[in-house]
Amino acid sequence: MKVECIIEKLKAIVPQVERVTGKNLALPVLNSILIVASGKTVKFRATNLDLGIEVEVPAKIEKEGIVLVPGGLLSSVVSTLYGAKNVVLEKKGQNLHISTINNNLLIKTYPEDDFPTIPIVSGDEFVFELNRLIGAFKEVSYSAALSDIKPEISSVYVAEQGNELICVATDSFRLAEKKIKLQKPKHFHPILIPIRNINEIIRVFDGKFGEVKVLVGKNQISLSNENIYITSRLIDGNFPDYKQIIPKEYTTKAVVLRQDLINSLKVASVFSGKFNEVKVNISPKSKTMELYTKHQEVGENTTQIEGTFSGDAVEANFNHKYLFDALQSIEDDSVVFELTTPNKPMVMRGAHDVTFQYLVMPMNR
Repeated sequence: MKVECIIEKLKAIVPQVERVTGKNLALPVLNSILIVASGKTVKFRATNLDLGIEVEVPAKIEKEGIVLVPGGLLSSVVSTLYGAKNVVLEKKGQNLHISTINNNLLIKTYPEDDFPTIPIVSGDEFVFELNRLIGAFKEVSYSAALSDIKPEISSVYVAEQGNELICVATDSFRLAEKKIKLQKPKHFHPILIPIRNINEIIRVFDGKFGEVKVLVGKNQISLSNENIYITSRLIDGNFPDYKQIIPKEYTTKAVVLRQDLINSLKVASVFSGKFNEVKVNISPKSKTMELYTKHQEVGENTTQIEGTFSGDAVEANFNHKYLFDALQSIEDDSVVFELTTPNKPMVMRGAHDVTFQYLVMPMNR
């Protein structure tokens, strides 16, 4: 194998591919990147058996071939290349030679036959706007549980409902739901994508535009655009019937400016205790929302936010980090709070955005 590539392209894609490697001491082949040179492109592949990725870059192919190299080492080497536009990758015997006008490096290789195959998913095919789909993943992913004890909530739930695609995540303390309008109905059974894989999918596709082709198989899903192909296993389980916990009505409503809320939560976090507790007191009569935090060793803080209020006065305790997390998904200038009683979930959403809602459970006193 002998190919010539643009260094900057390698610097952009090799670290992304390397992140997917397995970091497996018992199976070093899972820590590796497979480089496949054919036609007019070079493909870089990696897998941890849970998630697989292939990224294709244009190259000048002098000799087609395959080579398997340690992923971390290749990523480190590529990041240090400088002073040249192009780099030559050439396999000689059991070594990969990497050379520029300034560098001449050699990496030991592994037998490429040991590298596991990245599955080609077959099943229902859908096409989405890439930035809208990845945006939906981003708007809910922080609410998923990070522990694998309950895989069904360590995931993002994706389902179709009429002309909408719904993405939901919950860790049982808070829940985020995002809806995307679909041009055409896309019928498929609801799926659960592991949250760790969702986070990698977001990192790889974030900031990219165009269309993404999604294939949903029995146990796998794939996403691909012009030069990236990613596969992920799906979780076999049942997502909680979350619609049962969404309040159908509310007795208190508050509308406050998003920036005022951000500033108030930042101050409140300084004086919050080890459980990140903030007391939220909404008083429609005095037309204020009050945030109160107290730390035994630091002090205490009370911040009042003006806004529009209606209904009954209510006081409840919440994790201020959970409130702050929701603001990354709310782009409206104003944030709406809807509550019933101090013991039931509070709903947060943008004042004009009906596609996103966020539920957060109150903390015990």
